[in-house]
Amino acid sequence: MKIPEELIAKYNVPVPRYTSYPTVPFWEEKHVDQQQWLKNVKRAFTVSNKEHGISLYIHLPYCESLCTYCACNTRITKNHQVEDSYIDAVLEEWNLYCSQFGERPLIREIHLGGGTPTFFSPENLQRLIIGIIGKAHLHNDYAFSFEGHPNNTTYVHLKALFEVGFRRVSYGVQDLDFKVQKAINRIQPYENVIRATEEARAIGYTSVNFDLVYGLPFQTEASVLDTIEKTLEMKPERIAFYSYAHVPWKRPGQRAYTEKDLPDSSLKRKLYESGKALLLDHGYADIGMDHFALPGDDLYKAYQLKTLHRNFMGYTSNATELLIGLGASAIGDAKYAYAQTVKTVEEYKALVNNGMLPIERGHILSEEDQQIKDFILDIACKGELFWGYNPDLLDFNTSFQLNTMAQEGLIKLYENGLRLTDLGMAFLRNICSVFDKKLQSKKSQQPLFSKAI
Repeated sequence: MKIPEELIAKYNVPVPRYTSYPTVPFWEEKHVDQQQWLKNVKRAFTVSNKEHGISLYIHLPYCESLCTYCACNTRITKNHQVEDSYIDAVLEEWNLYCSQFGERPLIREIHLGGGTPTFFSPENLQRLIIGIIGKAHLHNDYAFSFEGHPNNTTYVHLKALFEVGFRRVSYGVQDLDFKVQKAINRIQPYENVIRATEEARAIGYTSVNFDLVYGLPFQTEASVLDTIEKTLEMKPERIAFYSYAHVPWKRPGQRAYTEKDLPDSSLKRKLYESGKALLLDHGYADIGMDHFALPGDDLYKAYQLKTLHRNFMGYTSNATELLIGLGASAIGDAKYAYAQTVKTVEEYKALVNNGMLPIERGHILSEEDQQIKDFILDIACKGELFWGYNPDLLDFNTSFQLNTMAQEGLIKLYENGLRLTDLGMAFLRNICSVFDKKLQSKKSQQPLFSKAI
């Protein structure tokens, strides 16, 4: 499907990826009252633990080298002696939460992110997970996943995590072209990706995800299609095909190359269109914001059933009421409130070891925030929104933008709702942003987000 150039030019503006609403730059609490945060955690826990279980995101920030494209909170070191004390701190932070619950938590999801979780030894990763689940019950349909670097995810890593319940692995492939890999300081031979994928499946992993990125320096249409064609040979159950977020004012490592090295807006959109077409031709379904899945995968099933959910871990098939973030810079979502831990490892460990939750910033959601959050989740997860019972949130500016998008063919607009078209799926972030009152009222001239395209 060819996307008109005028739409690309119009909608290639900075907008969030909407893993939360309000998005982090608009959180109001620079210093969170821990008791207020815990009050909301326990409120969400009471519902979630009985109905769906809770989710855990564990941030493991260490990497041996800096990938210059990366915008994650990382700590670069080759000193693996840091592992023990960090895992001790994460387990102690979990103990602090468990002491507040009043009953054993029922865990539905665990996701290990980073950084590079496979920086840690298999023994330490097992120690971490055994320590976590030792204080909890596991949901009958629990789902454990982790992010792996193909270069250092060994058979022993995969086996150790499989033994403690992991069945899903996400490999950061990004791009398989050597010139691109050199520019982003992430050299990983195709053979390593094949090995890591085949070993995971041989052990018994049932879902493999590849993260691919378009818009990286020196990418061409031919190089991106070559990466996708090689990916298709391994047929991962899920593929995340992300737009590169160029935010050098936030991540100085991205100054290793200049904007002249990046595809322009028109080419970048072409990279996405060509890549998406190839994925669709090979049986993948577009389930939402940059994500594709094969029929039969849980994400695909959830999208079909309109039960797909989105949180700080991205898309998930499990809509829990409570996501607890553990580790430096991790973010928690207690439905009625958000909180993020301190970003430096030293401060994180110091606070936890003194018996304090290492919360740095957060946001308590107003009733309007919660309504808009639900609106954005419906658009991002279901591709539709029906607001019939509460039209008050549709002010003149919102209605004008929606009518314009309907005329442009991005949405079908009804008296009490909207539905995205196939064309509109390419502008999902922009459509969500129509309802983002925090973004609409932004006064700062400094970009807060990467561009949509």
